[in-house]
Amino acid sequence: MATSQETLRRIQSLEQLYRSGYHSETIDATIDKLVAMERARVAQEVTRLEEVLRQFEQRYQLDLAAFHTQFEAGELGDEADFFEWSAFYRMWLSTQEQLKLLKAPVA
Repeated sequence: MATSQETLRRIQSLEQLYRSGYHSETIDATIDKLVAMERARVAQEVTRLEEVLRQFEQRYQLDLAAFHTQFEAGELGDEADFFEWSAFYRMWLSTQEQLKLLKAPVA
């Protein structure tokens, strides 16, 4: 299995080929399929994280925005659940950003 750096080098090589005028329908189709698959995987992860966040909201009768504000202000104490909730919130933000990038139109 390729490391992240090896994969990045391969992607950069393809970028250089394409910038020089190279074109391949096979590569185009493959990349479209890979992006679609990754977009679906990330969307599924967003949905899973949203369910976890909803469970915290229900358990503590506190919406996510209010929780985050109070947690960041140190108003909720040091209960492990709050740190876990915050971690899931950060994961959700990260996956939202990934999904945004995967849905972005190509420049």
